[in-house]
Amino acid sequence: MIIESIETRIFKAPLKTPFKTALRTVEALEDVIVIIRTKNGFFGVGEGATPAVITGETIGSFIATIEHFKAHLIGRCVEDFNALLTIVEKSILHNSSAKSAIESSLYDLRAKSLNLPLYKLLGGTQIEFRTDITISLDTTQKMVSDSQEALKLGYEALKIKIGSKSVKEDFQKVLAISSILPNRIALRLDANQAYTPKETLWLLNALEKKSIDIELIEQPVKYDDIMGLKFIKERTLTPVLADEAVFSAKDAIKLLEAGATDYLNIKLAKCGGITEALKIADIANMYNVKCMLGCMLEGVVAINTALHVASARANIITMLDLDGVALLKSHDIIGGALFDESYIRLSDKIGLGVEI
Repeated sequence: MIIESIETRIFKAPLKTPFKTALRTVEALEDVIVIIRTKNGFFGVGEGATPAVITGETIGSFIATIEHFKAHLIGRCVEDFNALLTIVEKSILHNSSAKSAIESSLYDLRAKSLNLPLYKLLGGTQIEFRTDITISLDTTQKMVSDSQEALKLGYEALKIKIGSKSVKEDFQKVLAISSILPNRIALRLDANQAYTPKETLWLLNALEKKSIDIELIEQPVKYDDIMGLKFIKERTLTPVLADEAVFSAKDAIKLLEAGATDYLNIKLAKCGGITEALKIADIANMYNVKCMLGCMLEGVVAINTALHVASARANIITMLDLDGVALLKSHDIIGGALFDESYIRLSDKIGLGVEI
């Protein structure tokens, strides 16, 4: 298979409700889809988000990065796969979401060239998954209402966005949400770097005193405050999940060597794609640490890609935050996994199984 062309498309889709965190508010999904076509008529597809406050990328910079890759990849043979992955990794620094999208396209093509679903190419066998659902940061009444709706839809794990004007306000919100949840529902908190270590401990201690069972708290402090994460981890019973602190396998090693986190959150758009994501999972396994596989509020193609990775490391990736498709009001992507709210089943078609 010889790569003939590489193109980008803007993928827009309305959300059921605005997506709000301590870092940003998103009214509608706007990602970039990358399509690599070969001379014999095959195509590979990938997708990347452009959360500037997290990866530093915009739609303009994303497309410019893909243009950069054209000169390095067009005319190359897909079967020279490892060399292509090295080009993606080495030919430009940073730009992790754009790298993830183009790498996904290459993996999709490689799996198709071998007549395999991508998860089988990666060594996976699991095809059925459950994801949590994100409850956006909003008024207490709205967050309680959204949580009740999630329960009606069958979700068994809720990720509550926190990071209001004050930690005491967040405490009241979590208290109100927990009061309507059955004991079987996992309650996860995501602060998106909003707190200091002491504020985090105040919140967790206050919730413990109220006997509120929190499964984990995600990235409560700034991404580079490793000692802050460690400070929290050593002083609370609530497990800590590192997210924005983990962009690479090197970051994972640094965090785990410091004993600063209980779990790692892997995101393809954050780490640069499938290859690095698998490395992070394997490193976590060496430290006997489990992982979450998350997303950046992404669409069907990106979520499908992440699911194939989850299958490949199902023994390590034990939590999924892949609710991007569930948050969309509508979309026009055909094929791929079957999405039924929290329940997801991978397609057994070759590659990602997605049609463009």
